[in-house]
Amino acid sequence: MLSMVDNFFPWFGDMVELGGDILLVIIFIAALIWSLVVERMGYLQWVYPKQRTRALALWQQRPERRSWHARQFRELLIARLNRDLKRNIDLTHTLIKLCPLLGLLGTVIGMLEVFDAVAATGSNNPRLTASGVSKATVTTMAGMVVAIAGMLIISFVNRRVSAESEKLNEYLDFDVSQADQ
Repeated sequence: MLSMVDNFFPWFGDMVELGGDILLVIIFIAALIWSLVVERMGYLQWVYPKQRTRALALWQQRPERRSWHARQFRELLIARLNRDLKRNIDLTHTLIKLCPLLGLLGTVIGMLEVFDAVAATGSNNPRLTASGVSKATVTTMAGMVVAIAGMLIISFVNRRVSAESEKLNEYLDFDVSQADQ
């Protein structure tokens, strides 16, 4: 598996070596963010339309739609679908916000390595400090890249979720206003 990764992405191994353990954590979080985003997109594409159709059918089957009970049933349908629409969105936002902080942690760890190398040798030999400086810059860059890409894609998902939620309210509001006339 690792040889296949090295064949397709020869720079990846070097990058991980330069960034250290914090970079591996950032890569893991990036994979988790993208898996959550792909799950949401799949849900919006294939699962949600079936759930919405089922909810609208339940609403259409009601003999009356103006009573307090009917309104409460409508609110229940909307709340359940909105809950499912927004599942894992907050977790994804939290993971995105965590990435720059991990990049900053990598920066601090890298700079501590630089200071340790300088303190141990008594000189600022560039070869001794290079690994710490590279760890500092690579983890910062990785954290920012993951956060920026995550913010872009999650804003797209949020817009789609909001649009679907508004459509659902319109469908059920239209049915409420036209009922029993």
